[in-house]
Amino acid sequence: MARALNPLCSLVALTMLAGAGPAFARPVLVDSPAGQAGRAAIALARQTGGSIVIADRALAERRVPAIRGRMEPHEAARRLAQASGGRLVRAGDGAWRIIPTAPTAPLRAIAAPSSPVRSAPQPFEGPPAEAEPGQILVTASKRDLSLDQYAGQASFLPGEELIFGGVGGTERIMQRLPTLSSTHLGSGRNKLFIRGIADSSFTGPTQATVGQYLGDLRLTYNAPDPDLRLSDMELVEVLEGPQGTLYGSGSMGGIIRMVPNAPELGVTYGAAILGASQTWHGAAGADANLVLNLPFLVDDAAFRVSLDMASEGGYIDKPLLGRRDVNRTQILGGRATLRYEIAPDWTVDLMGVAQSTRAQDSQYADRDGPPLERSSAVEEGADADYAQGQLVLSGRLGEVRLRSTTGIVGQQLEEHYEATMPGGPPRRFVQMNDTSMVANETRLWQPLENRFGWVLGLSYTHNTTQLTRALEGEGQRAATTGVTNAVREFTTYGEVSALLFDGLVASAGGRFTHARLGGEGEDVAPQLLAQIAGITAARRETAFLPAASLLARLTPETQLYIRYQQGFRPGGLAIEGQLVRRFRNDRNSTFELGLRHGVPGSSPFEMAASLSYTTWRDIQADFIDAGGFPSTANIGDGEVWTASFNAGWRVTRDLRVDAGVTYNDSRVDEPRPEFSTLRLTEVPNVARVAGRVGVEYGGRLDNGWDITARGWAGYVGKSRLGIGPELGDPQGNYLDSGLTLRVGRPDLGLTLGVTNLADEVGNRFALGTPFATGRDQITPLRPRTVRLGLDASF
Repeated sequence: MARALNPLCSLVALTMLAGAGPAFARPVLVDSPAGQAGRAAIALARQTGGSIVIADRALAERRVPAIRGRMEPHEAARRLAQASGGRLVRAGDGAWRIIPTAPTAPLRAIAAPSSPVRSAPQPFEGPPAEAEPGQILVTASKRDLSLDQYAGQASFLPGEELIFGGVGGTERIMQRLPTLSSTHLGSGRNKLFIRGIADSSFTGPTQATVGQYLGDLRLTYNAPDPDLRLSDMELVEVLEGPQGTLYGSGSMGGIIRMVPNAPELGVTYGAAILGASQTWHGAAGADANLVLNLPFLVDDAAFRVSLDMASEGGYIDKPLLGRRDVNRTQILGGRATLRYEIAPDWTVDLMGVAQSTRAQDSQYADRDGPPLERSSAVEEGADADYAQGQLVLSGRLGEVRLRSTTGIVGQQLEEHYEATMPGGPPRRFVQMNDTSMVANETRLWQPLENRFGWVLGLSYTHNTTQLTRALEGEGQRAATTGVTNAVREFTTYGEVSALLFDGLVASAGGRFTHARLGGEGEDVAPQLLAQIAGITAARRETAFLPAASLLARLTPETQLYIRYQQGFRPGGLAIEGQLVRRFRNDRNSTFELGLRHGVPGSSPFEMAASLSYTTWRDIQADFIDAGGFPSTANIGDGEVWTASFNAGWRVTRDLRVDAGVTYNDSRVDEPRPEFSTLRLTEVPNVARVAGRVGVEYGGRLDNGWDITARGWAGYVGKSRLGIGPELGDPQGNYLDSGLTLRVGRPDLGLTLGVTNLADEVGNRFALGTPFATGRDQITPLRPRTVRLGLDASF
């Protein structure tokens, strides 16, 4: 049977099509997971309707990466041959054989990069014409649209590029995309923003404006970015602009979807990364990563695990405490996945993720004091813990595909801020955010083939977040008012696409969400309980989010699109003084016009440009209340204009250059009466201008070793911290940069990396604690840091 690939009877992987020869020349959608080459041959032959034969046993057992995208059958076969280290030979109409280029050895080949579009087309034995590069699949579209069918701004970051020079977190994504920004409070504490859709500086009760997903399960609901390590990822996809129809609440600015490498059936594989670093004006650090893939149950199941450790050296001094380099951060995490193939095209995945982040102290400094120094007499560390488990069932029902994802999430964050009053004894403000979530999404879809494609889904989310606060000083701890928010979301959504005629794709869809909201005050004074009883009472909200788009193919590699989409966030309960108040849901609508040319990472020249206009109603944002505490309210209505441009050019075979720039013009033009006296001029925390340029070189030394160098520089323009005079400080206007060099073989390499080449101080975020008099704070860049690393695979 094809499933098992038994060594005695499965030396040939063969699937035949009963069909006409001309069909073989038509591009089709292929999706072959990573694993043995023989299994991939079966999957690709079945999906393309062709015949692929691998008669050599050792070649059939070699590890190959996932092969996904829209391509002609001979291109799919060529990519399989290239990944397995074999040679493709045409055996007839729609039929190929893959033969060894040299005597084969089992399971020692190193796989090609997991993103299939990165490899340049190469000729095969047969007709002399080279195959065209295949299209990228936008799997975040939830119906496997190829990029030339997707009307929207999408970015794709291959996993092997994100770990080049060591494993990192969300910072690696921000270094690549100028449209993504953060509050930079610290690992496990940040809020993320895409384009100009930013709300506030604090991690309070509001839901994020960016949806973060691991596979099909959201990482958080109304908790900060857990900053998971991006190790052993196949791909990270970023969709810009509201994604309410497919992703629901909390995706007003866009979504970030991390796609981990799935366990590979029939393959034993391992990889390790070790690194040591030294930060200028600071302390040393270290990092390590281990990946193992182990098959079992006669190759019908596989187990994959990734373990991460990082110790980031501190660089902030606190002379009042007599301590240097106080802000060391330690991260320990991992991910384990078990895959079982219950039948051809049907798999069950069981995944667990956990990460612990310990920041010993704050990473902000005095604005007007000595560089990298803070005049604070208390420790301001933070502890962040994250855990997730998910069960995924995937399969096919003829041409229809099914995926059902069920998951549970737990996230705890404890933060400490200085709250010392002028002339008073040292005092700390402690905030604890405890979140739990249970969610399920089940969807059916059919890719856009034969002029029609669709997706239909159901989802349920139950999230509870408890926010408690206290003041500590002189050996005493006094609880202050907190709040619990609970939400149950029931959702159905659908979207359809039709190829009206060659080169014109129309899409439309909608999402209906019914939310049940509840909550209560925490540590509320007894005499105030009756006053807030009506505010905390259960209530319901409904939302319908439509979407529509039109995409025209101007040339085989150029598309023009127009798109309309909406997003929303449900309301909730916030703290103001000793009371609990209610804030309403907010909603945005975006019109976007975009132009795209080429295939990212594959075409000699590629570019993507977009212009969007967003209206934002009842903006949820944070402010400082009369007692000096952070609070949340609907501040008014606003609008955001965003223009972005990205381009890449392969200058020579070994040299590639890419660049991107984004411009945001935002304003709050109709503030609520209670905020009419505040300086509401622009949406906070988003730079008006941000840009990036990158250079990549790859060649070969005389001794046969490969050399790869990647450098980048990014500029973040000026922005404003928040709303009101208390949060009016400027931030931004700095340049960051990095350079990494790798020398070695595919299975063994030595890397040398340097970040913040200019050793710039800068100001990434003008907030360390909301209680500091004068708000004289900056968050500097990590000083110049040098890292030496070793990577190996086996």
